[in-house]
Amino acid sequence: MLNRIKVLIVDDSALVRQTLMEIISSDSELEVIGTAADPYFAARKMAEVTPDVITLDIEMPRMDGLTFLRKIMTQHPIPVVIISSLTSRATEMGMRALELGAVELITKPQVNTKAFLEESRVIICDAIKAAARSRIARRKILTPPIVEPKLSADVIIPKQVVSSTPLTTTEKIIAVGASTGGTEAIATFLQAMPVDCPGIVIVQHMPEKFTTSFANRLNDICKITVKEAQNGDAVLPGQALIAPGNYHLLLKRSGARYYVEVVQGPLVNRHRPSVDVLFRSVARFAGQNAIGVIMTGMGDDGAKGLLEMKDAGAYTIAQDEKSCVVYGMPREAVKLDAASTILPLQDIANHIIQKVKTRLS
Repeated sequence: MLNRIKVLIVDDSALVRQTLMEIISSDSELEVIGTAADPYFAARKMAEVTPDVITLDIEMPRMDGLTFLRKIMTQHPIPVVIISSLTSRATEMGMRALELGAVELITKPQVNTKAFLEESRVIICDAIKAAARSRIARRKILTPPIVEPKLSADVIIPKQVVSSTPLTTTEKIIAVGASTGGTEAIATFLQAMPVDCPGIVIVQHMPEKFTTSFANRLNDICKITVKEAQNGDAVLPGQALIAPGNYHLLLKRSGARYYVEVVQGPLVNRHRPSVDVLFRSVARFAGQNAIGVIMTGMGDDGAKGLLEMKDAGAYTIAQDEKSCVVYGMPREAVKLDAASTILPLQDIANHIIQKVKTRLS
């Protein structure tokens, strides 16, 4: 196949390198151009041929992954997918890697790693393809691959015709969904939110445990309170709840009170948490009191859910192509006419604030 995505694997484990090579090579759109046990060997490989994407471990001998990532991003930016063991230290380093410019983050267990990686074949290949399409690569955006059928939000929350009768509560809700490039997009959005903003519920595609560090980091830099959602948490003004990795997040309502449910269940659109699951629940229980925002990310998770929100009377926003790292999820929402408006990332928060003060109040 012409123009296959060239991948360099960097990991100090020979077993992981071999397993990743087998997984990546099994995809007709991908080509492994080499493997390296540490960044020094990787640099030699890169001198011979420039990869389109690098898969990178964090904790390695001689030079750690973060140092190597920093050098890549400051000298010759290449999309990087972090594939690293899930430890407390690695979790913090993984968040730092996203800040430094890594495009995707995949965790591997410390035991039974080979079996886990093989089971994660689709996730790994999709992450590499998403990285290849990211703007950091400074190349022409590739044609999206054909994806196999995937489960819809029906497996978690059945679709329901939403009544046009106004809800008794007047509380506003903001629902946000993002994937590739979303960590920094969400940070930009939340930092612009005032302390009296409506309650916010968020799904960011991210592995388990990393969402805790992500929420804590945002809580430190934002005026509002940000926390990883727990089952039964109330949705309150001036607070953002982030879906924990590996769990779906649903909005529920009891009288005039909004709260969240945190549940497992099957992957939806190959993700758990899924944006479609959150958006459908918001459409059902908040309806016209909601504002939906779909941000940067590969695939179509959230597009149908955003349309359901719009059909239920919600005001919906899609991030524009220019400000997206990967213009996938917003593009699919726009194609469905699910967005009431399309805005650059830096304008979304202020636009919502004005809508809350005027049209939605």
